[in-house]
Amino acid sequence: MAAISQLQRIAGPRHAGAPRPGAVRRASMAPKGIQMEENFETNSKGVEIFWKSWLPREGTPTKAALFFCHGYGDTCTFFFEGVAKRIAAAGYAVYAMDYPGFGLSYGLHGYIASFDGMVDHVIEQYARIRGRKDVQGLPHFLLGQSMGGAVALKVHLKQPKEWDGVLLVAPMCKISEDVTPPALVLKALSILSCLLPEAKLFPQKDIGDLGFRDPVKRKLCEYNAISYNDQMRLRTAVELLKATKDIESQLEKISSPLLILHGAADQVTDPHVSQFLYEKANTKDKTLKLYEGAYHSILEGEPDDRISTAIKDIISWLDSHC
Repeated sequence: MAAISQLQRIAGPRHAGAPRPGAVRRASMAPKGIQMEENFETNSKGVEIFWKSWLPREGTPTKAALFFCHGYGDTCTFFFEGVAKRIAAAGYAVYAMDYPGFGLSYGLHGYIASFDGMVDHVIEQYARIRGRKDVQGLPHFLLGQSMGGAVALKVHLKQPKEWDGVLLVAPMCKISEDVTPPALVLKALSILSCLLPEAKLFPQKDIGDLGFRDPVKRKLCEYNAISYNDQMRLRTAVELLKATKDIESQLEKISSPLLILHGAADQVTDPHVSQFLYEKANTKDKTLKLYEGAYHSILEGEPDDRISTAIKDIISWLDSHC
């Protein structure tokens, strides 16, 4: 069961959610005049999806559209709110959604019946947004964090020609070999997940200390009432294991321009795995940035100057690809 315990660490950036929008950063750091929109839409599968946008200030030209994929147990708001506003202030339209069963979208909380099915929900929702007149002619980029990195990679692998670049923050794309269950154990878990798919069988470990280097920001995690911080459901655990194995087998098919950001002291997702991804990706346009001493949550849990550096690196990379 060591792999399940590791999944509970690597699937999302924190243990108990996130603070109220903007709480992580000082008010002076939050850009003014950003245009925001929140929506609930029912997709073709009858699932109500929550999504949100942050657009540049009125009168500011939009350089590109950035589509965010959040981590396990997370939501597209709260911590990401401040990040999205700063990227929007740099001239980018930022769009984000909650997966079914997470945040404000419909579904059993914390339940992933099929990782590929969840990815298909993301593809459909973002296709709707990308089809809007004000978005169609823009370059389109994916940004995935932690488990959202796996989501973003799967979206790219399913739509290799439709995205202008993929940005990954501490991505979940491989389980360490020393904790990967033997094939027979994985098969047994898969069978059990068919019998008791929604069962909460594995204790949820508190990984706040591992994810957040700044103790003040770590304390703010308690304010997110819509995060999922209960025990991991059996089918969810199996689907995450299957997803990482599938991604690992297809790393050489990753052909998009690629930016990978990772804290060098991350104990939640292994920075060496990001190095492995960087080496295997089949693109010459790839960049890996490791932040010395940084933990897992480099966009939320670090001191303000380190968070600013990471966001500036994202903006700089986007600027160079538009």
